[in-house]
Parts: sequence; structure tokens; C-alpha cells
Amino acid sequence: MTTQSNTPPGWYPDPQGAPQTLRYWDGAQWTQHTNADQPGGKTPAAPQIPQQQAGPDPRVQQQVQQEAGVAASGAGGGTLFTEPVLVVNQKAKLIELTNEYKVMDQNGNSLGSVVQVGQGVLKKILRFVSSIDQFLTHKLEIRDAYGQPVLLLTRPRKIFKSRVVVQRPDGQPVGEIVQQNMFGKINFAINANGQKVGAVKAENWRAWNFAIVDHADNEVARITKTWEGLAKTLFTTADNYVLQIHYQLPEPLLSLVVATALTVDTALKQDSRGLG
Repeated sequence: MTTQSNTPPGWYPDPQGAPQTLRYWDGAQWTQHTNADQPGGKTPAAPQIPQQQAGPDPRVQQQVQQEAGVAASGAGGGTLFTEPVLVVNQKAKLIELTNEYKVMDQNGNSLGSVVQVGQGVLKKILRFVSSIDQFLTHKLEIRDAYGQPVLLLTRPRKIFKSRVVVQRPDGQPVGEIVQQNMFGKINFAINANGQKVGAVKAENWRAWNFAIVDHADNEVARITKTWEGLAKTLFTTADNYVLQIHYQLPEPLLSLVVATALTVDTALKQDSRGLG
């Protein structure tokens, strides 16, 4: 006589945890989800596993290779922090009340998203009827492919210059991205633990493209704005970017580079089409 297990398919004893801890295996890797995350240690339903593209997406490949001029490179680790190329496309909206971006690898596979949070009704009304919203505080979450926050970003209210505070989901500080000037080619300092660890340098006054350098002024990454299409350009505020990281960076510079690329639109061009 066999005893039927009430453990849902895909859940197994955690190879790195206590025997009673279960972890979900998605068929290729162990996920971050365990039953220890649930009240009473109950086994949760299988987590939502992000769907990968059946094959390379030619639209994303064109954006990366032809529009951004980034040559195809070898596959990375499949996460926001292990891929050499991140494609950041803003969701197109006729009336933009909340910033949302999807983040993909160079083949179009979903890696995560950026979502603006904490938008109250009053702030949305202000954003709809005026441009004063650009001077108010903005909060964003960078989420992984499972929808879990990996970085929290706050751009405090500004008058002239932007500053973005970067934190881990538990509130641990990572660093800051601080605008250095208002006129000409816009530059940002990348700071961590009270020291400058890098910089973001606009390559023209409209601040479409950026070079990211380390503390020794060596280029470590590049942000390139890509063509979003005539319809989006004329009728929406959507912006698309490609981030190319030249080599695996150490922390906290890596997290700050990713944060910079995924929020440069909010930090610098919140008001209108790149005019600062």
C-alpha cells in the first residue's frame, strides 16, 4: 500500500537547507522560493516561472545590434546582474501616469522589470495636468524575472539636480547616483560608502547616450538610446535603451551601474523628451 504525498510537484528537500525545508526546482535550476517563506512552514503552490522566448526575438536583436551597435555576445547567467547586455524598453502609454519598463537580455528573454511605486492619486493628477511631477519624489522597484524586488530606488524631490538613492530590499544602502551639472553634457557621480566609485557621462547635450566609467575613469559600460518607432515617438513618451557591460563588475559598482541604466530616464528626463 503506497502513501500519496501531498507535496506539490516540483518541490524537493532543499539541498542547502534543513531536511524539512523544501525548495522549488523549475526543471533547470533551484529557485529562491522555499516553504520557509510561508506561515507555519506550509508548502506553497509552485511559483510563477517566467516564460522564456522559444527563440531569439529578431526585434530585440535588431535593437541591440543595428540600432545600439552592440555586437552579439555570449550568453550570460540569465539574471539582471549576470547578463552582458540589458535591453530596457519603456511601456508605451498615450498618457503616462506611472513609469514602467521591461528588461530583457539581448535575445528578448525576460529578465525583470522596473515599476514606479507609491504613486498616490494626487501625484497622478499632477502628472496628468502639469509637469510639476518632475520636481516630486519618485520611488521605483527593480524586480527580477519572478517579480521579486532586488533593488529599491528613490529619487528625492528636486529643484535643479537629480539624486537617486539605491538600496537593497531589506533597506541596506548600496549607494547614490548624483547629478553633477545642469548645462552642457550632463554627468552623474556614482557614490558608495561616501566615496566616488564611478561616473555616468552624457555624450551629447540631449543626454541620449552615456558612457559609464569606474573610479579611474575607465569605461566599464555604455547606455545607448534606441529608436522606439515613429508612432511611439510622436504619440507617447516611451524610451528604449540598451546597456552594454564590458566585463563582470565588482559590487557595489555592478548594482549601481544596473540601477543607473534602468532609471536614467526618471533621473534625468522625467519632464519631456530628453530636454533635462
